[in-house]
Amino acid sequence: MANITFKSNPVTLLGQEVKVGDSAPNFTVLANDLSPVTLDDSKGSVRLVSVVPSIDTGVCDAQTRRFNEETAGLGNTKVLTVSMDLPFAQKRWCGANGIENVQTVSDHRDASFGEAYGVLIQELRLLARAVFVIDSNDKVTYVEYVSEATNHPDYEAAISAVKAAQ
Repeated sequence: MANITFKSNPVTLLGQEVKVGDSAPNFTVLANDLSPVTLDDSKGSVRLVSVVPSIDTGVCDAQTRRFNEETAGLGNTKVLTVSMDLPFAQKRWCGANGIENVQTVSDHRDASFGEAYGVLIQELRLLARAVFVIDSNDKVTYVEYVSEATNHPDYEAAISAVKAAQ
């Protein structure tokens, strides 16, 4: 498993670590209207999955905004931002910030995504910061588990991976 810290303190990640070349694990998270969202819902598209601890914090806010802007012109791409935030908080945040190219989804109910992708922080019941790119055939083509959860991911590498998967 990836070695992750949260504010410089080591944390334990639950679930399976995902690697490039793996078949993308399925998951069930909740949309802002509480409807279920699964990997299969975006089948046939390239998926950029941006994982954040909480949408209402500075780095998570910046990460979601950056992927919203950078993917605006990328056809056949679906961007999901996954966190443990309640769907209502995610909806409020998106509305207040004009986010249109990213779908925020909540893993708060079952931690299905967190366990399937190995990003569930046992000590905090938050998700570790990570980025996954999944091609239209459900193969993982890019993985970044950010070693310090309060740091930014490598945006350029993630966007390059999306473009390469198109």
